[in-house]
Amino acid sequence: MRLFSGIALAAVPLALAAAACLAQTPPPDRSQAQQQALATHLHKAQEYLRQKQPALAIPEFEAAVAIDPSNADTQGNLGVLLFFQNRFSDAVPHLRAAVTTRPELWKIQGLLGLAEARTQDTSASRADLEAAFPHLTEPGFQLEVGQALIDEDTAAGDLDKAAETASVLLAAHPTDPSLLYLSWRLYSDLAARSMLTLALSAPDSAEMHQLMARELAHHHDDDAAIANYREAIRLNPRLPGIHSELGDILFNSQDAKLQAQAPAEFQAALAVNPRDEKAELSLGIIAERKGDLKTAFARDSRAVELDPGDTDACTELAKVLILMNQPEKAEQMFERAVQADPTNYAAHYRLAALYREQGKTGEAKQQVAEFLKYKQMKDKLGKIFDDMRVASIQRPDLDDTTAPQLPQ
Repeated sequence: MRLFSGIALAAVPLALAAAACLAQTPPPDRSQAQQQALATHLHKAQEYLRQKQPALAIPEFEAAVAIDPSNADTQGNLGVLLFFQNRFSDAVPHLRAAVTTRPELWKIQGLLGLAEARTQDTSASRADLEAAFPHLTEPGFQLEVGQALIDEDTAAGDLDKAAETASVLLAAHPTDPSLLYLSWRLYSDLAARSMLTLALSAPDSAEMHQLMARELAHHHDDDAAIANYREAIRLNPRLPGIHSELGDILFNSQDAKLQAQAPAEFQAALAVNPRDEKAELSLGIIAERKGDLKTAFARDSRAVELDPGDTDACTELAKVLILMNQPEKAEQMFERAVQADPTNYAAHYRLAALYREQGKTGEAKQQVAEFLKYKQMKDKLGKIFDDMRVASIQRPDLDDTTAPQLPQ
């Protein structure tokens, strides 16, 4: 017989079926009558589990534990059954006994942490959940333990640890809605805490003005954002990322005079950090729009060299290659772009055109289908963000009919 091998808290019958007894080797000092009684209780417990009657199996395990309290397997099985009968206080000592005897029982320790959480033993729960979590591989149980650990860390004010756990869970469950919301909430709380700490400790610093500028830009108050970026640059012209951020907001401005100031900021960004890939890419786009294909090619190529996985850089370089009558190389770049980011609908559309020109009808149709799918997804996402903005506090100087610009 074996100890339970994985649980999902929403699937109790499966968990109970897995909580089978393990064969035991009785110590030599046990009487024959005790050995027989132990074997009988374990046999009955197994039969009840096979009949899906865990409530009847519990007394048999309790009797077996009374005869042999040192057996981790029997203690663990009893603890599992009690847990799934919602008898958490009763389950804890048996789960603890199993883990004490055999520390490698990580699933049992995870279950112990969950039981302790339900009995309000916060300190013990957090310790056991934290110890077990890195060793859990079964997705359902890992998710249960991870979420409980996040709750414990959040309650203790340790948002950094909670965020680390959320990152591990997201790697295994990248589309889980509750987990995505939880992650968003944690990082929002971390951002708010950092903002408050910065405002209290260095209210007049370049970093504080940079933070204010980003927040203002997020709320479409571009004039105030630009003013704060300029003040941050005055205080510290070598502040990481500051020139690229200002250059980006200037480049996307509707004011031609402000747009004309963007290249200087991107050049300043590269003077501070020659590996600023976003500045290189922006200068490449500006050059391409001016018809300077030589400069655009050099800038975009450098951006791809700095970040080969940047789908935007691959797409922009491919567009320049088309203008330079190099469709084969452009095709390779578009293919790299959609491989790096399948949602890049602009690359799908242009790749479809290239395939069509080459007579690759099937490949072209597939790319058109991908384009339509991700374009519709982008439009839907844009509407969600637009609805969120319209529902927020209205500003008289804010054009609420303009959807936020998403990456192309």
